[in-house]
Amino acid sequence: MTTPNQVVTWVNALSIGVNGGNAAVYYPRLQVADPINQGRLRNVAPSGTMAGVYATTDANRGVWKAPAGITASLNNSSVASILNDTDSAQLNPLGIDVLRNFSTYGNVSWGARTMQGADQIGSQWAYIPVRRTALYLEQSLLDGLKWAVFEPNDEPLWSQIRLNVTSFLHQMFRQGAFQGTSATSAYFVKCDSETTQQADIDAGIVNIVVGFAPLKPAEFIILQIEQLAGAVSS
Repeated sequence: MTTPNQVVTWVNALSIGVNGGNAAVYYPRLQVADPINQGRLRNVAPSGTMAGVYATTDANRGVWKAPAGITASLNNSSVASILNDTDSAQLNPLGIDVLRNFSTYGNVSWGARTMQGADQIGSQWAYIPVRRTALYLEQSLLDGLKWAVFEPNDEPLWSQIRLNVTSFLHQMFRQGAFQGTSATSAYFVKCDSETTQQADIDAGIVNIVVGFAPLKPAEFIILQIEQLAGAVSS
């Protein structure tokens, strides 16, 4: 059985040459009933189960919700080894997502960091939902702006692009995808003569700059409990 220390060593070696912002590591492995072996438990990698967790979370909440927490159930799977809060506190800050078993909630995903999620790295793509939101935005906008290809590359086009992209981002904002209480604090869109200069126009390029304030998951709940001294007057 692999120990937490062994998985740390393995991940450190694995991360060499890997785009960690687009990858995540889960530990420990899982046990599932093997239908071709009379339902006996089989030790498997958690990737298939986690793909299901991602899909369920996307459908119910959106890509900006971390695929983790008490609702991120590992359906029809159980953890191959039991981890505790100390293990989580050791592995999570290193960018290793733990799978836990709780007596109340069962087997759940209990981590939401990419392989760039180690505290010492300080990457903007440390969290899975932040990275996936950026990827979702990028692909959605690329697909949704194909109408702009071969249009005259000037202010009327840029204005229409700004309108379309802003409309898409505002819809996401209303769904709770971004931080901020107002649209101006949640996202911005820039597409004008500053982003697309004459050299870009000559090359047939229109540049669009999009910024968003991502939602980052809460990983730890810190309680501060105080005791009132003396009698409480009525």
